[in-house]
Amino acid sequence: MIRPKLEFLSRETVDRAIDEAYDLLQDPGVRVHYDEALELLAGAGAKVDKESRVAKIRRSLAEKAVKTAPSSFYLYDLDGQPVVHYGGDDVHFNPGSAAIEIADHGAKESRVPVTADCENFVRLAEMLPQMDAVATSIVCGDVPEVMQDWYRLYLLLLYARKPIDTGTFAIESFAIMHELLVAVAGSAEALAKKPRAVFDVCPSPPLLWSDITCANLIDAARAGVPAELVSMPLMGATGPATIIGSAVQHAAESLSGITIHQLAKPGSPIVWGGSPASFDMRTGATPMGAIATMMLDCTYSQIGKMIKPGGLPTHAYLGMSDAKIVDAQTGLESASGAILGALAGINMMAGPGMMDFESCFSLEKLVIDAEIVGMAKRLVRGVDDIETPFALEVMREVGHADSFMKSKHTRRHFREEDYIPTEVIDRDYRQTWFDKGALDVNARAHRRVEELIEAYEPLPLAEDVVRDLQAIATGHAKAAGLNQLPKLSGR
Repeated sequence: MIRPKLEFLSRETVDRAIDEAYDLLQDPGVRVHYDEALELLAGAGAKVDKESRVAKIRRSLAEKAVKTAPSSFYLYDLDGQPVVHYGGDDVHFNPGSAAIEIADHGAKESRVPVTADCENFVRLAEMLPQMDAVATSIVCGDVPEVMQDWYRLYLLLLYARKPIDTGTFAIESFAIMHELLVAVAGSAEALAKKPRAVFDVCPSPPLLWSDITCANLIDAARAGVPAELVSMPLMGATGPATIIGSAVQHAAESLSGITIHQLAKPGSPIVWGGSPASFDMRTGATPMGAIATMMLDCTYSQIGKMIKPGGLPTHAYLGMSDAKIVDAQTGLESASGAILGALAGINMMAGPGMMDFESCFSLEKLVIDAEIVGMAKRLVRGVDDIETPFALEVMREVGHADSFMKSKHTRRHFREEDYIPTEVIDRDYRQTWFDKGALDVNARAHRRVEELIEAYEPLPLAEDVVRDLQAIATGHAKAAGLNQLPKLSGR
């Protein structure tokens, strides 16, 4: 069986792009606004100008870091089961993040989300089998800004069984989030052995590392918690205007991040991820639904897969739309990205549910996107040609002008050969559709949202674990000036 696969670059072009990325590490180098990272680089032989904070990293140093970075690893669920495999061409999806607004069903205006929205989101994401992991997708506006990053993770740990894609907004937050994860895992060693979460870490284009991102890289490496690089050049704005040019910049930024990360602790898991975009010169927007954005995602992922024998784990923000409401544009852009990314073999795609330039979340879009994901996953399984003969026996069994519906062959295969969607996707005859209320896809998705949230069953978290999580959250909330956490509906 051949797995359908999409590649945009020849081996020669990939090698040239990698060579240019390594060259950029030496000239002009990378600017690093974190003393400990500069010390790690200088100690390993990089040329560091303390005044300009520019580090020039020789190729051999970066190549050594790439070599020690694992080609694959797993994320685990609450039960300690390996659920998400980062590596090779395995394909997974999780909801996009991090939304500072939420779109209610039928509304054209968005609003600031609150704790109840995050609760409903994680219940829904848990109930969607197409989503392999959950994410800290909702930034709650009913808590102080200083605690918004770790508070999202706190809520997910109370409600989610699946692995988690997350990230911090401040240097201090990693320790809090690690403390929350350890409370569920049982110990720091248990968490490192079976990591539950991956942390997104974003360099600033072009070729700059802030204090927050460097600290997060180093902290994640030393804790043994996977880090996910999210390089994000904007074509023609903060990166070269060409797809291949921005892919080279992405590679250089990622290589510098891997170098810092592996110097902190060789062998710690790290992901070649990103969120680059095209740049619309007419509006100044950064369209995540642009075809060039999707092509750039597939291109940089191909480079990551070929950066060394066995490659590195990959990630991209795909399955998103720039539309403001759930409409035909959301379907067009989200499906295009999910299909292209799946064919490119990107290990984790974060994006379902997100729209409006990666700033707004829709529960209805998440449900529709789940159907897109189901189709994309079926696509990359390819055409099964293992069974032989392919058709001779069943054709001879059925003969002329008879039906295949009563054949054992049909009963054995019909469920697996196609992706069978839920009623979110309309497969009814017109009269049946009218009889069911003549609902459009948005209305059907809203009904599905309500059904799944209602069907969610609380996690069987041990009472002492819940108390530990609540104690950690309450203590840090008080330090942030919040004397009482928002009331939860399910805990």
